[in-house]
Amino acid sequence: MATIPQTGIKPSISIAILGSGGSGVMTTGSLLLDVAGRAGWYGMMTRSAGPQIRGGEAAALLRLSPQPTETHKDHFDVLLALDWLNADRFVSEVDLNAQSLVIGDEGKVMPGAIAGLSGNHFELPLSGTAKSIKGGRINMVALGALAAMIGLTLEDVIKVLTQSLQRKGPEAINASISGIQAGSHIVDSLPALPTIGAAQATGRNRWSITGNEATGLGAIRGGIRFVAAYPITPATEVLEWMAPTLQKVGGVLVQAEDELASINHLIGSSFGGTPSMTATSGPGLSLMTESIGLAVASETPLVIVDVMRGGPSTGIPTKSEQSDLNIALYGLHGDAPHLVVAPNSVGDCVFTTQWATHLAETLQTACIMLSDQFMGQTRAIIDRPADIAFVSGGRQLASKPDVYFRYAVNDSGISPMSLPGTPDGQYTGDGLEHSPSGTPSSRADDHIQQLDKRKRKLDQFNYGDHWALTEGSGEMAVITWGSSTGAVQEALATLRAQGQEVRLVSLRLLSPIQPERLQRALQGVRRILVVEQCHGAQFYHYLRAFYQLPGVVKSMAIPGPLMIKPSDIYHELQSWESV
Repeated sequence: MATIPQTGIKPSISIAILGSGGSGVMTTGSLLLDVAGRAGWYGMMTRSAGPQIRGGEAAALLRLSPQPTETHKDHFDVLLALDWLNADRFVSEVDLNAQSLVIGDEGKVMPGAIAGLSGNHFELPLSGTAKSIKGGRINMVALGALAAMIGLTLEDVIKVLTQSLQRKGPEAINASISGIQAGSHIVDSLPALPTIGAAQATGRNRWSITGNEATGLGAIRGGIRFVAAYPITPATEVLEWMAPTLQKVGGVLVQAEDELASINHLIGSSFGGTPSMTATSGPGLSLMTESIGLAVASETPLVIVDVMRGGPSTGIPTKSEQSDLNIALYGLHGDAPHLVVAPNSVGDCVFTTQWATHLAETLQTACIMLSDQFMGQTRAIIDRPADIAFVSGGRQLASKPDVYFRYAVNDSGISPMSLPGTPDGQYTGDGLEHSPSGTPSSRADDHIQQLDKRKRKLDQFNYGDHWALTEGSGEMAVITWGSSTGAVQEALATLRAQGQEVRLVSLRLLSPIQPERLQRALQGVRRILVVEQCHGAQFYHYLRAFYQLPGVVKSMAIPGPLMIKPSDIYHELQSWESV
């Protein structure tokens, strides 16, 4: 397998922990990440699991580094299996090379599909050690072993563990500590791992957060005070985080009976004057599309977070794919201009959700925010994102009018919006086309006026520099979006370290289109690579349909759940450079 040269790549260690459902894989990975964060490292942990509600295979995939990191590297340095049940299902997702250490439980048979990936096979007495401890668990033994292998101190491990298990009582804590201590002593026979550099002192501004939690925080910062939703993987954690947090700021979360009810709860709440949001995934978004059109027609602000997963239909609920782009852009019937935005990192979920709320409120329309399973369920140690404030408008009449026209036609396209109970500010807000006063109308001139108005307010709005993340210079560029951004950034860092100039454009604002801004960002570019995690190259075709892209344009569309690796992008761009 071709790998990316180490020049310019962040020094890091990558660890894959595999096991069957209930073996404690995710707990082990989460604790190891927290210990690394306490020691001063940055890091990330992604989750991969089978589609079963309970049981099935599970993998915690970690990368630890003294520098911020947003993507996995090309291979894992360590694969540790708590058991080998169904581990072969991760062969395509856990890349190993000849130097990777593959560690299993003593006396257990490694699947042939795994054994052929690396020659460094080792057995440790994981289950035997756990059985020798009263209340011992194999995942705590594995945690101690992994921590010792990468140079984390027992003191830090025990502090993190004690805090995490407080609710389980001293008996569980003591058994776990004994397991960690025993695990740290059974790795002496293993080869040393590559040094990745000293951990940095932990500062007050370091966060441990998932993309779903960051989405919830951004919503709170943006002013969201009502959420209605139906639980769905992988968006449920947004709701779990927001339920208690909304109460602290005077808000409310309602678990509706389904996605149809959720979106209609939002429309009612927002019509009543409360900024409102839901979180769902692809199947839920499909059910919501008719009512999202109602929000567009009635110019009622809504935020819809879609944490994408593999599709179509039920697809692969527990794994990631950027394949809901088309439905987000085009899924509403009729001419229904609305907003579509996408964060480009775990930390950016805070800003983009806050911005989405600001845009929806100011422009009085629906805003769909596209996150995904990779970003939403990744837990990362990151620097605290910058605090940014927005002043949203459009919720109140500036002054009492002689005659109130809710859908008045004006230059900006943003009409005065009254709150219920405003004297002489009542209006009809429904899905029928209407006159400027809100009276239902089937007249052609009313329809065309309102169509023009709803489009004009989005097209004319100044979105500022937030429309995209742009970096670099040169005649070669990569255009991407969402969670693919991290892999692209790492590949470009290597190319730049080798003296090759290349630009990055990661779109945050997907709709409405921004042709003038993209044209300026690509001025002088002769070759473009479009990168996305999607089988049908939806993003590539969207760009070709609505933007004038200069020079030669190639598509790199890799379907989920396969991760886009920095080496994929690096070698593609290198082949262009040599032509």
